[in-house]
Amino acid sequence: MAQSGSALAWGARGRRFKSSRPDHNFLNIINDRLKKILVTNDDGIDSRGIAVLADAMRQLGEVFIIAPADEMSAISHALTLNAPLSYKRIDDHKFKIYGTPSDCVYLGVAHIINEKPDLVVSGINIGPNMGEDVTYSGTVAAAFEGCIMEIPSIAFSLLGNPPKRFEATSDYCTAIAREVMKNGLPKSTLLNVNYPDSEIKGHRITRLGARSYSENVHEIKDPRGKTYYWIGGEKVQWEKIDGSDYEAVMDGYVSITPLHLDLTHEISLNKLKKWNFNTR
Repeated sequence: MAQSGSALAWGARGRRFKSSRPDHNFLNIINDRLKKILVTNDDGIDSRGIAVLADAMRQLGEVFIIAPADEMSAISHALTLNAPLSYKRIDDHKFKIYGTPSDCVYLGVAHIINEKPDLVVSGINIGPNMGEDVTYSGTVAAAFEGCIMEIPSIAFSLLGNPPKRFEATSDYCTAIAREVMKNGLPKSTLLNVNYPDSEIKGHRITRLGARSYSENVHEIKDPRGKTYYWIGGEKVQWEKIDGSDYEAVMDGYVSITPLHLDLTHEISLNKLKKWNFNTR
């Protein structure tokens, strides 16, 4: 049962929906209407990951694919505020947005679907989104945007370089989304899910891990002698933290991490109150 102040316990007023699909034995109707699910990503509308995720969500309701026209990896939570937004309708349930993942959620809810969907899902991302990387991720940011709009939201990512086991994640995507829609999530909370690029042994509820950064910048000259730069490119190193998302996926488990919108560091509040910030 949802806690006080949490998102709606989605199964509370539902009823069973008969379907020719054997997997449609879940509560697919809320208040006598089919559930609406907004699916987006940061890898672009033609990504294999979003196709697999959309198929998994169709087991639970009416799916709207609203995704960037181009890859938007590491775009974080950017919204397009100083330029016009546009989109292309591919069909009644698929829309290509010339903007960021957060634009997709905002425009999708406020204009395309024109109502709050019952769920926002983002992914399946090409590569992991764990530890500090959630602050860079357009995939996770799209779920944060849904969370800000008080819509239950989930981000999905798959390890691998490149990932190869998208279809193997499908059943877990459906199961996780089903539980979120049935039970709701605490207020201002979303789920960040990472899959191993290996046989899935099960799942673990985890905390964010921590990356050991190598701050590399590669300086290169183009054929005309002009200098340009690539950031990163080195193999990522991770700290060994018990119960972390990284530990789970390295052990072959699906990592399910609850994230919260409130970034306040509570422990520092009292300490900072004792500091002298006066200008006189």
